[in-house]
Amino acid sequence: MGILELPTSAILVDAIFVAFVLVYLPFLLVAYGRLQAGYDMSAPRAMFDKLPPFAQRATWAHQNSFEAFMLFSAAALCAYVTGQDSQLAAVCAIAFVVARLLYSVFYILNIPLARSLMFAVGSTCITILFVLSLLAVNQLG
Repeated sequence: MGILELPTSAILVDAIFVAFVLVYLPFLLVAYGRLQAGYDMSAPRAMFDKLPPFAQRATWAHQNSFEAFMLFSAAALCAYVTGQDSQLAAVCAIAFVVARLLYSVFYILNIPLARSLMFAVGSTCITILFVLSLLAVNQLG
């Protein structure tokens, strides 16, 4: 059974969980960078300037992932609640997760154009999920 053969409702909920995990994935590199810089438990935020560049970018990817997660989880939950059962909704949920994974990778590797492209893909997926939900609600009303 392929992933797109799962019910869209399952894909939406699974994608929310995977997106949640992806918020913390860049932080593993932040932790590694903190070890390299000599972690100071009494002032963890003050040591940001001492982190290697890859760990600084991983921090920014981690912080941006929180912002994207909030929007995506709201959009995916709206799609779930409005009973979206389309292939488009499933593809958007999966594409968002893939785009966010690649976003963090490109951010950490310092590839701005690819990072921006993944941000645009993720934002487009969120928008489509919201639009599908709005169309479903307005057709019911």
